[in-house]
Amino acid sequence: MALLRKINRVLLVLLVLMVCLLLHSTLLRASTRPKVSDHWKKLGNAAQAPAAKLSEVDNVIPVIICASEERMGATMATINSVYSNTHASVFFYIVTLRDAIKMARRYIEKTKLKGIKYKLLEFNPMVLRGKVKPDSSRPDLLHPLNFVRFYIPLLDINHKRVVYLDDDVIVQGDIRDLFNIKLKTGHAAAFATDCDLPSTHEMVRSIGMQTTYMGFLDYRKQEVKDLGINPSDCSFNPGVFVADVKEWKKQKITKQLEDWMEENFKKNIYSSAVAGGVATPPMLIVFHDKYTTLDPLWHVRHLGWSPDARYSDSFLQEAHLLHWNGPFKPWNHPAVHMDLWEKWFIPDPSRKFSLVRPESDS
Repeated sequence: MALLRKINRVLLVLLVLMVCLLLHSTLLRASTRPKVSDHWKKLGNAAQAPAAKLSEVDNVIPVIICASEERMGATMATINSVYSNTHASVFFYIVTLRDAIKMARRYIEKTKLKGIKYKLLEFNPMVLRGKVKPDSSRPDLLHPLNFVRFYIPLLDINHKRVVYLDDDVIVQGDIRDLFNIKLKTGHAAAFATDCDLPSTHEMVRSIGMQTTYMGFLDYRKQEVKDLGINPSDCSFNPGVFVADVKEWKKQKITKQLEDWMEENFKKNIYSSAVAGGVATPPMLIVFHDKYTTLDPLWHVRHLGWSPDARYSDSFLQEAHLLHWNGPFKPWNHPAVHMDLWEKWFIPDPSRKFSLVRPESDS
C-alpha cells in the first residue's frame, strides 16, 4: 500500500510538470507572435480596434482623417457631415497623436457620433526625423499629422481603396460617389486640379492664390529644373483625394515622397515657396501627370484664404465638398461661409475646443 502511494505521488508530480511545460510553451509562442508590421511599429499602434478585422468583403467606405487636439472640433464636424449625408457604411480611421487619443474617444462616445464605426490610430512623429524642418511662413503646416497622407499604406488598415480628407472640410454630397470614382490605369490617386471651375478662377484672382507649380516649387534650384515640369502646369490640392492602396505600394509612392522630403531638408528646394508649405510640394512632384482628375464640385476650395472673398450661395449649394484651406478657418474669426461649416459642428463635451466668434471671448 505504501509503495502504491509513492507511485501515485510520483505520477502526480510528473503530471504537474507536464502541465507546466505545456503552459510555458503556449505563453512563449504568444509572446513572440508578431502583432504588427515593422513599418507600423515605426508609425504607431491602434489605439482602438473594431470588434472584427475589416477587409474589402465588409463593403465599407474607409475614410482617413486626422485629429489634432487643437482642432478636434473641426475633425468631428467633418465626420458628422460625411456620416449625415450618406446611407453607405462608412468606417473612419481617425489618426491622431498620443496626447489627443482620450479627447477624440470622448468626443465620439459622448455625442451624436457614438453611432459611427471608427478606429483610432496613433501616429508617431519620429518617422519625420530628418525630413521636416521649421518654416516660419506657416508653422501650422508643419504639424506632424499633415504628413499622415504620405504613409497611407503603412497605416493599420486593410483596404484596396481609401478616401483621405483634411480636417477643414465639409462634405455636402454622398461620400459614396467620391469613393466610386474610376481611377485611370496606373494611377495611384485622384485629386482636384487647381485649374477647373470659373467660380474658382474668380476666387483665385481675388485672393492671389497660386494655381500652378511655380507657386509651390523653387525653380531657381537645379533639382527642380531637372524635373522637367513646366512651371505653368496646373497644381492640385492634396487635402482631398481617393487612393488606390495597391497601386500606391506598387509605385513605392511613400518612398518617393520621403526621398523628396529628405532632399528638401538638405537643400531647401521648396520651403520658401509662396503657397505650398512642405507637405504639398512632394505630392505635386511625385504625382505630376500621374493622377486622375476629380469632379471639381467634389473639392471646392480656397474658402480659408480670405476673410472677405466669398463664393455665391447658389454655387456653394451645388458643391459636394467645401474646403477651408488657408489661414482663415471657419471655427475662428474672421472667416467666410461659417454657417455652412457650423451646421455640422458638435460641441466638445470636454469643453477644450470652442468656437471663436465676435461676441465670444473664448
